[in-house]
Amino acid sequence: MTQLSLATMMNRLPTAVTPAVRGLALASLVSQILIVVTGGAVRLTASGLGCPEWPRCTADSMIATQEMGIHGVIEFGNRLLTFVLTAIAVAMLASIWRLRAERPDLFLPAVLLLAGIPLQAVIGGISVWTRLNPWVVGWHFVISMLLITIATVLLNRTRLTPAEAAADREPRATPLLRQLLVAAAALVAVAVLLGVVVTGSGPHAGDAGAARNNLDPDLMTRIHAAPVYLLVLTVLILVVVAYRTGVARRLRIAVVLLAVVVLTQGAIGYLQHFLHLPVALVALHMLGASVLTAAAAHAVYIGFTRRSVPTS
Repeated sequence: MTQLSLATMMNRLPTAVTPAVRGLALASLVSQILIVVTGGAVRLTASGLGCPEWPRCTADSMIATQEMGIHGVIEFGNRLLTFVLTAIAVAMLASIWRLRAERPDLFLPAVLLLAGIPLQAVIGGISVWTRLNPWVVGWHFVISMLLITIATVLLNRTRLTPAEAAADREPRATPLLRQLLVAAAALVAVAVLLGVVVTGSGPHAGDAGAARNNLDPDLMTRIHAAPVYLLVLTVLILVVVAYRTGVARRLRIAVVLLAVVVLTQGAIGYLQHFLHLPVALVALHMLGASVLTAAAAHAVYIGFTRRSVPTS
């Protein structure tokens, strides 16, 4: 590629936040959630070692071979999604490249999302090398939750004009609401972390020969339930306070959305436990954890941001 053609391409990049930029931000969030779901499918189908090597699929092949069967196809398919995430992250960063000085609030999360992809790939490789050590696999999931949080913030910020992004205003939430939002976010984090520990003690290891963390799954489930009870109570109080204090409509919607997701995720969690962890409900619970993380990040962002929040 010549310097002239490169300069021409750079000149064609957006100089403002366009619908295409917002679409890429949405795609960033959706793809981060999607790879959690597909990663869960790998574990729930016992395909975690379908490709027994990393970065190659086997010692002699970069791709899954016919002899590896369906497990190899599933695991290699999940690895291929990394390239989809990379393409979206690169496109996102390119779309705001000419805005990097004007809108660092967009540029930094876009860079973090792109940097998170090779980090996740390496952790995924370590999980293969350690034959699906549950603690390594758990960190893989936790970092996905962090990337979902960053993508949620990025999507919110793409809705702001440069003037709104630069404005320094009072936070949208009252002091009591901000305290409740912090409590809810902390409880979501604790519940997700304990959920990772519960998963590491349960039957869905990703491979028949994979180790477990040797903790009592019933006891860990009960411990995991404690912050969930507190979270349900907190978000219900949040909804009542949000409506009684007459805060901005967008914040009320964010709080109600969080409450709906919390109640739905809690119901799925209890149902899967009492039905002895059917694969379909476990997969739905993993999706729920991703959506819960995004909903909590969205509510906290709306409540705490000092930037002008669009009403549309």
